[in-house]
Amino acid sequence: QVQLVESGGGLVQPGGSLRLSCSASGSMFSIYGMGWHRQAPGKQRELVAGISSGGSTNYADSVKGRFTISRDNAKNTVYLQMNSLKPEDTAVYYCNADIHTIVPLRRKDYWGQGTQVTVSS
Repeated sequence: QVQLVESGGGLVQPGGSLRLSCSASGSMFSIYGMGWHRQAPGKQRELVAGISSGGSTNYADSVKGRFTISRDNAKNTVYLQMNSLKPEDTAVYYCNADIHTIVPLRRKDYWGQGTQVTVSS
């Protein structure tokens, strides 16, 4: 059974920074793309940033220049460094990963449980 466990959320003042982490564990053959999404109250879940297995990245326009996604393949972990945070960044942040598992032998998208990020003075 594969699990994605997120950490690093919390309360921060506008202009502050947070670093989110998401680690995958379980019987895995390979991890392909990984990413972060967020969902604010009353809004649809949206992609924040994604990173391929080769390190190519993409970002939502609203976070370009402020957020940085990275991954450590040896640790099966993806990170989201969030700087210059704004109140509109307040949301539950979810990580996801495209994983090929060994048992059962299949490839599917997995999601973490979510971590709350609140930007407020």
